[in-house]
Amino acid sequence: MITACGRGKSDNQKPDAMVTDTVNQYGYNREFLKKYVKVIELKNDKSAIVLVPAWQGRVMTSTAEGDQGFSFGWINHKLISEGKIQPHINAFGGEERLWLGPEGGQFSIFFRKGAKFIFDDWQTPSFLDTDPFEVISKSDSSTLFGYNVETENYSGTKLKFRIEREVTLLTADAIKKQVGIDVSGLDNVAYKSNNKIINKGDNEWIKATGLLSVWMLEMFNPSPSVVVVIPFRPGDEKLMGPPVNDNYFGKISADRLKIAGNHIYFRADGKSRGKIGLPPLRAAGIMGSFDSANNILTFLICNIPEGKTEYVNSAWQIQDNPFSGDALNSYNDGPLEDGSQMGPFYELETSSPAAALKPGESLEHVQFTLHLTGNYEKLDKIARKVLGVSLEEIKTVF
Repeated sequence: MITACGRGKSDNQKPDAMVTDTVNQYGYNREFLKKYVKVIELKNDKSAIVLVPAWQGRVMTSTAEGDQGFSFGWINHKLISEGKIQPHINAFGGEERLWLGPEGGQFSIFFRKGAKFIFDDWQTPSFLDTDPFEVISKSDSSTLFGYNVETENYSGTKLKFRIEREVTLLTADAIKKQVGIDVSGLDNVAYKSNNKIINKGDNEWIKATGLLSVWMLEMFNPSPSVVVVIPFRPGDEKLMGPPVNDNYFGKISADRLKIAGNHIYFRADGKSRGKIGLPPLRAAGIMGSFDSANNILTFLICNIPEGKTEYVNSAWQIQDNPFSGDALNSYNDGPLEDGSQMGPFYELETSSPAAALKPGESLEHVQFTLHLTGNYEKLDKIARKVLGVSLEEIKTVF
């Protein structure tokens, strides 16, 4: 196995701007989802998450404060309520969903052999979109999902593999033990997801015929008050690559993307489409965001494996180097040229290295998602420890 990722009354003060309308409340969204699809809720006191087996066991949303608390995941209410299957992708939303790379290039699993790299030819595989995953086991704190896949990449390589995904709701003690963050005195929700692909075919996966990667995407609710923060490893750009790649959808303006010290700051307001990425030698395995209006501090944490530099490239073109992809990404949604928009939402994303697996071998990608709210001074102390910057620095960077 190859491991790709893994490491009384509160005095909470609520700002006046706390959003309380029903669409942003956890209990409302759980009941909304129940109308259209079977859900599994994992709950521990005021912390809870909603899982949907029919949508690959994704975490749709979570709360740190019970049914009346803020609902952290972005949910596409319109698409879900319409109940119509879309032609290229069904963007149901969800704050943590499984994806596999590469999306584009000669080893893509989103474009059939001979297709053009254009939207009309792009197709999300059903096993990442509409196929339900099997519930293998379930407890009060975790659920294990599984699914067997047979597919073919753009180059015609046949791929047979199994996906297994386990999501575990963490207690405060488990958060401290597994992630090293003391959340006592704060409202919190945290979960760990262990995402595994197993080569079930007869052939070894090699670079010449294409490799897959585990790619996790988290969709959250944007706001003018949300800023994404990503620490990066300093060093020679010629050896480590640029601190940030913002060429996905065109260069991002300085009022939306800023580098200060060893930190990248990115606006997450859902008003301008843009994406950034960090190459593996720059990535520290830590990403965060702070919603200053709602006093919400979010972390996405995973270990970046030492010495692994080959990550799949998902660019929509035949590539000179198909293993030059990024390890961490963040996306801010915004209107397309025709004025339409899927969201708005913003994303935090992690990827595993390319999976060179012999028959029977597996790759695991483990990550931790945490949402914290409450006493500002306590949140600030944690932000300084985990991200290396204060909440005031995040609030005032733009």
